[in-house]
Amino acid sequence: MRLRIDLAYDGAGFHGWARQDGLRTVQGDLEDSLDMVLRTSGTRLTVAGRTDTGVHARGQVAHVDLDPDVYAGATGRSGEPPDEALLRRLNGVLGGDVRIHRVMPAADGFDARFSAVWRRYCYRIADDPASVDPLARGHVLAWPRTLDLDRMNAAAALLVGEHDFASFCKKREGATTIRSLLDLSWRRVDGVAEATVRADAFCHNMVRSLVGCLVAVGEGRREPDWAADVLSAGQRDPAVTVVQPHGLTLEEVRYPSDDELAAQAERSRVVRTLG
Repeated sequence: MRLRIDLAYDGAGFHGWARQDGLRTVQGDLEDSLDMVLRTSGTRLTVAGRTDTGVHARGQVAHVDLDPDVYAGATGRSGEPPDEALLRRLNGVLGGDVRIHRVMPAADGFDARFSAVWRRYCYRIADDPASVDPLARGHVLAWPRTLDLDRMNAAAALLVGEHDFASFCKKREGATTIRSLLDLSWRRVDGVAEATVRADAFCHNMVRSLVGCLVAVGEGRREPDWAADVLSAGQRDPAVTVVQPHGLTLEEVRYPSDDELAAQAERSRVVRTLG
C-alpha cells in the first residue's frame, strides 16, 4: 500500500532533501525514522520536490510504499488508528526541525512527484533596516539596498509562461529544462519583499536564479527587459546571481482530484519539448 506523508522542515540543519552518505538530509532522517518505528529496513521515499541545502519547506509531500501488515502494525498496543499512531511515533523520534503534519493512505494513482500539478515557493527579502528581524534571519534574506518591486514585477512578467529555463538552471544530463512558470510576482508583507514563484515543476537552482535576476533589476543595475534577454540566451549568464538558500521556502504542492491522479502522473512523465 502507498502512504502520503505531509511534512515541514527548517532546512538550516540539513544538506538538502536527498539522502547522501555521511551527511544529514531530510530524506535520510525520515527514512531512518520510518525504519525504526516500523522495524523495517531500506525504506525509500518519493518526494514532490527535492529541496537544496538550506532551503525550507512548509508544505512538502512524500509517499512511501509499505506492506499493509507493516502499516497495520504501527498501532502497536496503543489502539490508535495506524495513521495516527505512525504520525505520533514519527514525530517522537524525529528532530525538532522536521515535523510530520499528516499520514494517510494515498488514493489510487497517487505519486507525490509525478501527480503534482504545481509547486509554490516563496522567497523573502528584508531590504530595509527597519524590516530586518534578527529572529527571522534563518528564513529571510537581509539585503543592503532597497528594491523597486514595480521594476521587478515588470521583469517577472516577461518570464511567465512555458519556456526553456536553461539560463536559470543547473543542467542535469538527460533532464529537460522546459518548465511552465505559472506565477512570478512580488509584494510587500510587513515591509518584507516576498516573491511568489509557482510552476508545474522546477529544475535545479531555478527559483534562486530567477530571484537573483530580478534583484539586479530591482536595484537598478539592469533594466526589466534584461530578464527576457537572459531567458532567450538559453545558457547560464554569469551576471545572474544565485541568491542564498535560506530565504526560500516550499510553501505548497497542489494535486488534482483523486480520479485525475494517475493521468496527471502519466502526463508529467513525458519529456517535453517546445513548439
